[in-house]
Parts: sequence; structure tokens; C-alpha cells
Amino acid sequence: MNKKTQTADHTYDAIVIGSGISGGWAAKELCEKGLKTLVLERGRDVRHKIDYPTMHTPPWEFPIRGQLPLAVKEENPIVSRCYAFKDDADHFFVKDKEHPYVQEKPFDWIRGYQVGGKSLLWARQVQRWSKYDFEGPERDGFAVDWPIRYEDIAPWYSYVERYIGVSGNKDGLETLPDGEFLQPWEMNKVERDIQERILGAYPDRKFIIGRCAHLTAPAAHHIAQGRGQCMARSLCQRGCPFGAYFSSNASTLPAAAATGNLTLRPHSVVHSLIYDDVKGKVTGVRVIDAETLESTEFFAKIIFVNASALNSNLILLNSVSDRFPNGLGNDNGLLGKYIAFHNYRGSISASVDRHLDSYYLGRRPTAVMLPNFRNVKRQEMDFLRGYMSFYSAGRKGWGSSRDTNFGPEFKDANSALGDWSVYMMMQGETIPKETSRVTLDPNEKDKWGIPLLRVDVGYDDNDEKSLADFLEQGVDMLKKAGCYGITTRDSKQAPGLDIHEMGGVRMGRDPETSLLNGYNQMHLCENVFVTDGACMTSTGTQNPSITYMALTARAVDYAVNAAKRGEIR
Repeated sequence: MNKKTQTADHTYDAIVIGSGISGGWAAKELCEKGLKTLVLERGRDVRHKIDYPTMHTPPWEFPIRGQLPLAVKEENPIVSRCYAFKDDADHFFVKDKEHPYVQEKPFDWIRGYQVGGKSLLWARQVQRWSKYDFEGPERDGFAVDWPIRYEDIAPWYSYVERYIGVSGNKDGLETLPDGEFLQPWEMNKVERDIQERILGAYPDRKFIIGRCAHLTAPAAHHIAQGRGQCMARSLCQRGCPFGAYFSSNASTLPAAAATGNLTLRPHSVVHSLIYDDVKGKVTGVRVIDAETLESTEFFAKIIFVNASALNSNLILLNSVSDRFPNGLGNDNGLLGKYIAFHNYRGSISASVDRHLDSYYLGRRPTAVMLPNFRNVKRQEMDFLRGYMSFYSAGRKGWGSSRDTNFGPEFKDANSALGDWSVYMMMQGETIPKETSRVTLDPNEKDKWGIPLLRVDVGYDDNDEKSLADFLEQGVDMLKKAGCYGITTRDSKQAPGLDIHEMGGVRMGRDPETSLLNGYNQMHLCENVFVTDGACMTSTGTQNPSITYMALTARAVDYAVNAAKRGEIR
């Protein structure tokens, strides 16, 4: 059965594709502004608390202590590379065979198809962009100029931060603007020592405690959401029963539902957007039921595409019509191009033999971080842009001995504390290139009849130079911090494992060189908005999710007001 009639029960004021971090925000904002809103999620329903099956399971109740059987890993070589793909959370990940794609270059596409998407699995690190990040492409000559500046999005950062709850310090850094913060997490003694020594050697390199979407001291409106304080369990990937970290499931989707304006439809695989050549606009969304394969159509005046970066590209590329034979709004041929990501390949390990009379308390859900210090205000290196750095320190011991003897000696060896270990890593900006792209396979289709996505994204010489600089500078900083036994590592991991893929439907000022305007509105389809990672013009060095959320809230405000003015028909 193919429902094509625009009936009342299939017509809404707005449709949101995807229920993850940005889709949840779109749903909340649209519903709270009075729009009857349909949220389409291709995965199953996951209800807060009710559908977190392992949230309280102790480690000894997992058959192999949380790890997965070898057969499962062999069947899932891609998703198995993700640090959180373990027995306590594998039910929140897409297995390799469930939604295949074509890798023209190695690319690890990590996905979570369920209500809430990857907001159940994200690392929860939230840093604002600075003015230098939005000005970067114009200043440094890569990508295209962002159509917005920091001042345009700053109030929306504040709006989002207050709502979700962000732990952090007011650090006064120009390169990492302060936000609306709850009580910060604390560095341990060795981390503070390293921070002070590096700052003494490099006055422009101030490491700060990480900013994360965890409720350290819930405000009244967080409690009203039914959310509670973070218990520092470090079991976040299981789903948080306290709602202590921000997720769509614990926060934005319940807020949308509370308005009475939300219709949530799981098991709804979006095939394409429906463009009406006569009306000159998108009228709705074509959906394939994930279980029955039945085709259905839903209709709305406003469409938000938030399926996650690569799936949003896939949907728009598959949205063909007489007017747009190469994908929706794709007159310039740039849809699916200029994909970028974050370079996580570099890491450094070291040891510290000071403060041996000290230990630490709890499992803090964030690290110590340093904003990018390369090419910030001008081009000064032989590579473009730069990287953020993160480190953390912990005490060695407690079961680290590899002695095979048993008995009192084994117990003593594994209960003795050693020196401190230090781990540092990079999060590097990569440069969007036209050759980094996704396309639709001309022959192969998935089980829902949708073309497979072909991914052609890789590293380049710029990434190698940035990596080398991080390793060199990181070693130098740790030496000046009095560390010893310093070793470097290039993981050589494929792009995608960072889970920060961005671009393909980029924002810009000129319809000839971009797909979206400064409000995330498609240049050539005025009632379609894209506010997930696909919209990003460049990647910055920060974790991107807080920027997606702020862009989404801002775009909804614009879209609703534009509709009231009659600018969106």
C-alpha cells in the first residue's frame, strides 16, 4: 500500500527527520512554538530509563565482563573499533550488516539508529567556537566564508547551555569563549601540577578543565525536567537513569511531548523529500517502514533534516525530481562534497613520579583541555588550522601487575600503587575538500530500496603535518611538565571513528558555492532546513555538538517567524 493522499492524519505543521542531538532540539523548539510536529526516526523507540537495560547491571553479571565475544567482533569489524561498543551498550549501535555502505577509502561510519540517536552515546564534551573559528575560512583561504559570526550564535549558545546544563569554569579565554556554566569538575593534583608547569613555559597555553554536558549542580529547570545530579559512574553509554547528562531521551523529546504537539514515529526510514515542481517547494517526506517496508508519505510546511551528517546527505542526494535531477537544491553540484572530520590519530603517554602521597576521588566525565594555539589569528605554520589537546592523569597500580604467580605475593603486587600515568591526545581540524565526498551507488541498494552511500573521504598532507606538530609539541610540553617515559603513537585509524563527520550541505553566503544560507535554510528550497553536522562549512577544533544545538534553535526561531511573515509558504 502506498499512501499518497495528503490526508489530515498525514499532515503536520513541521516534520523533523531524526531524533538525535539536533533533531531533538528541533522538535522541542517547534513544539514549544505551537507547531504540530512529526519526528521521524528510522530506528526503534527508546524510552528514558525504561529502555536502558544495562543501566544498573554490575560488571560481574556480564558473561565476559562487558566485552563482546570474538564472533561478534569478527562480524562487526567497523563498529567494533568504537571504544563504547561493548556488551553493556552494543544494543545502541548499528551493526555492520544492518545498514551497509561502500568505502572508496577506509571510513568507519559509527551510527546509532534509535530514538535519541547518538545522544545516548556521545562523549558529552561541549565547547563554544570562538570568533576565530567562524572567521577561519575567510582569513586562511580554505572552504568558503561562514555566513555567520560568533556574535550571531553567542546568544543561542547561552540559550542551549542553560537548558542542557554544562559544567565548566569561567576561564576568560579568547579562543574558547566562556558560557553559562554549572559547577566545574576538578583537576587532580598531578593534572594541576602539569597545567602550571606548561603555563610557566608557555604563557599562551592554558589548559583548563573540560566543559561537559553533565549536571554537577542541577538548577530548578533541570529538576523540573526530571533530571538529577551526575553520580560520576562513567557508565554513560548505557543510558543514564538520572538524566544527568544531556540526551534527547531525557530532555528535549520529553519537553516536546509535554506540549501535546509532538508525534514521534520510530521505524521510519526516510527515503527522500518530495519536491512539487508545480508548487516549487518541498511538500513532504517519503518514508519506508523499517519493518514492513510499506511506503508512506507525510506532509508539512517546514522540514528539518537532522538525520546525522552522512545520512542527511544521503537523503538529499536521493531527493530527485524534474527540477532537481541531481539531488535537492543541488544546482551547483556541491551536495555531498566538502566532507570533513576530526583527526584523532595522535596520542602521547607518559609518567610522573611526583605526588606519590596523593590519589583522586570518583570517575570524572571529562579531561583537561587546551584550545587550539596554531594559526589562530594568522597563518603561521606550513599547515592550515590546528588542533585541540586533551590530557588526564591517573595513578598506576591496582591490578596492573602481569606476574602470573598467585597467593599473597600476587595480591601485594596488585594492590601497590605506582607512579602516575599521563595520557594526551589531539583533536585536529581537517580541511573540507571538494574531493572529500559522498555519492549514491548507481547499482546497489539497501533493503529499504535506497541506494547505498559511497564514502570517499581520507587524510591528506595537511593532516600529516598537523599530526606531526601535535606529537612534537605534546612531547615538548610533557617534558617541560617534568614527565618521563614519554612515548608517542599514531593510531592510523580511519576517518569516521572520531564520529565527528561534517559537511556536504554546507552553509555559505553564495548559492553558487554553498547549499544553505546563514539560517541553515536551503538556498533553493526555502522551507527545508539542515542543522546537523551536514551543515558545517568547516570543522573547527572543538567538539561540535553544542554548535549543532545552537544552530538548530536559531534556525527554528527564524523558520517559525518567517512562516508567520508569509515568507515560507
